[in-house]
This record gives sequence, C-alpha cells and structure tokens, in this order.
Amino acid sequence: MAKILFVFFFLLTQLTLVGQEIQVGAALRIITPNPLLPVSGGIGVPKPTKEKKGDLFARAMVFQQGKTRFAIVNVDNLGWTSILGNKSRALIKGIAPENVLIGATHTHSAPDAYGFPDMSGKSYADLTYLDWCVQQIADAVNEATSKLQPASLKVAMDEAKGKIAYNYYAPALYDPRCGIIQAIATTGTQAGKPIATLVNYAVHPEVLGSERGILSPDMIGPLYQRIESTIGGVALFMNGAQGGMVTADTRLEYGKEGQGQKEANTWEECIRIGELLADEAMRIVAKAPVLDKPLLYCTSREIEFPIESEIMRYILSHSPLKYEGKRENFISTRLNLLNIGPAQILTVPGEALPNVGYYVKRNMATKMPFLFGLTNDAFGYMLAKVDYNSFKRYEYVSRTSLGEMTAEIYMDQAIKLVKDSPKPQ
Repeated sequence: MAKILFVFFFLLTQLTLVGQEIQVGAALRIITPNPLLPVSGGIGVPKPTKEKKGDLFARAMVFQQGKTRFAIVNVDNLGWTSILGNKSRALIKGIAPENVLIGATHTHSAPDAYGFPDMSGKSYADLTYLDWCVQQIADAVNEATSKLQPASLKVAMDEAKGKIAYNYYAPALYDPRCGIIQAIATTGTQAGKPIATLVNYAVHPEVLGSERGILSPDMIGPLYQRIESTIGGVALFMNGAQGGMVTADTRLEYGKEGQGQKEANTWEECIRIGELLADEAMRIVAKAPVLDKPLLYCTSREIEFPIESEIMRYILSHSPLKYEGKRENFISTRLNLLNIGPAQILTVPGEALPNVGYYVKRNMATKMPFLFGLTNDAFGYMLAKVDYNSFKRYEYVSRTSLGEMTAEIYMDQAIKLVKDSPKPQ
C-alpha cells in the first residue's frame, strides 16, 4: 500500500510540472592562479609552469521548474573531488546540496586538486588556492541562480565530424556522439538569444599535457571562446566516458594503435580541435526544435566502492584533503540522474572506459543519453571486470582504478536509478 501511495504522489508531482515554464541562469568565474602554480597530469609531483595559454574557469548553469532546481558546474581541472565540491555546496544558496553537480573538464594543465602524495607522503597541492576555487564555484552558482529567467531549450545529439578524438589504445574505440543542451531566453532584450550552451563529449583535453610548463584549459578554452563569440551566452563543457584512452586527435602520422606517430602538441592544435568541436556542437544544436516547456527532473543516490588498489588506497589515505569513507577500505560518492526534456543524464564519478559508457547509454530511457564523466568525484579509471588486469595494454588503467568491481557497481547502480526514475519527456 505504501508503495502504491508513493507512486501516486510521484506521478501527481510530475503532472503538476507538465506545462510549467522553466527558468535558466548562467555565470562563470576565472580560477587562474596568480601567480601561476605547478600543473598536474595525474599521480606524481606537479610540474612547474612558466606561462599560461587561456584562463581556467568555473562555469555554472542553473535550471528551475516549479520546486525543482538544480545546478550543473564545470571546473577546468584534472578532477574535482566531493571534498572540495561539498565545501562549495555548503556556500550555495537555494539549491539542495545533492542537486549541485560539479564536474571536471579533465585538462592536464591545471593545479593539483587531488592532493597527490609522493612516496614520502608529502603533497604539493596549494590548499589556499583550492579553498579560493571553492568560493569561486559557489559564487558562480549563486550568481547563476540570481539570473534565473524564463527560457526555452534546444536539446540535440549527433556524431561530431572531423579530426577531434581517437582512442590511443584502439583508435576506433570511442564514442563520437556529441550532446548539446542550449537554453534560450524567451523574454526581455535578450529574447531569442542563448543564455548558455552545454557541450557533452568524451575526450582527454591533453593536447599540451603537464610536461610543457604551460597552465591552460587546453582545447576546452578555445571551445568556450568560439561558442561565446559566435552565438553568445555562457559555454560549458562536461566530459564523458573518455577513459583508456580517448584523447584529442593530434596525430600528424597514423601509427598502429597510437604507436610510432608524430603529434602536434601545441596551443595552435588546441585552437583547431576546440574550435572544431565547438562548430560541430553549434551545427548539431542549430537544427534541433525549440522546446517551450520541457519537463525537468533531478534525483540522486549514494553509492559505495571498495578500494582494492594499493596505489589508490595510498593516495586517498595520504592526501591532505582527508578522504573519508563510511567503512574502512570503502569510498562513497553521489550518483545523479537528470531528465532535461528528451535528454537523460547520468553522472560518472571517474573515467569510465568507452565500453562501460556504451553499455550504460544503451540502457538509458532515451535516444539522447548524456554521461557527465568525472562528476561529483573523480576516482580514477573505471573498467569492466573482464578487462581489469587481464592484458598488458590495461596495466596502467587497472593500477589507477579503485578496483575490479568499480565499473560493475557503477553500471548496476546507474541502471537501477534509470529504472526507478521517470522517462524523459
């Protein structure tokens, strides 16, 4: 009887939202450190920098329909932990903490936000800088909330064409689909113009990498600039299932499985790829129909992973950020599901490999499945148990994964959340 009543009230809530207008606001903050800080491309001591190419940003987009309100935030960093995210959530007004999704673009040219310890246990992360970023993220979300205005949406997904990404391990094993959510103002002097355009695509922004002494958003910076200078509004980028190893296609010569080729690891190549992806996103969304009153939905649940990897256990136990699990050798995180009109979105707390992403997407209740990778947490690689430590090519991704069951638990919980949620409309 209790379950029947729950379903009844759930459906009643959904029906009351049908036909209600939505409101959207967007804002950004520059989070470039001054003076410049060393940059991190992963485990190990951050590399010193001597210059910057573009600014690092925190960018926020807030949605509201009736009593449903949620925020999507992207941060130009390798990863952004829930420890830092929760500090921002505590400063954000008017949005339930569990409804604030914070994802990293995964640039390899930004300061260490994990607090990676060296072999002696020493960390080189600048905690003062990270605390400042926490405040900037909260300020961006709060400003976006203050700018909420009536909006229509355009939602689209199609294959992005051109030399953008490939899989370094197996060139064709990646997802070429690019998803776009664009909010358009419906009133005031800006009526008919974009408030914000969100691009969802799976790729490592590591054209420059951490070894070149450059602090940069990498290819994502030119993507922002291209969209904003062409159609206006705020541009956001949320990564996808780009693990093992879906990277920017900088190849000058094509070699076997990414070996023996020359690459163009320059800022000019960042511009080429970023602008190409931006142009493809704008092409894809341009033909999408305008949705005046699409239904919004937001839910989440906490999930837990065992920490099987000795490397990951060492990082989590020695980081100055002070990771804590509810049980010893376990770590918990939040999994979010959003419906935005016909699109359905699931968060991924790490770098899911493409086959994991494909499997989850085909089990989602939509023809427009979005995955927000490295969102709410970024716990290394997430690969299926049949691949974990099974062959040489995946030695590194296995070593820097929480363990054999990480992706299995994620896939199971993500699909359960889909089944327990309404279908997108």
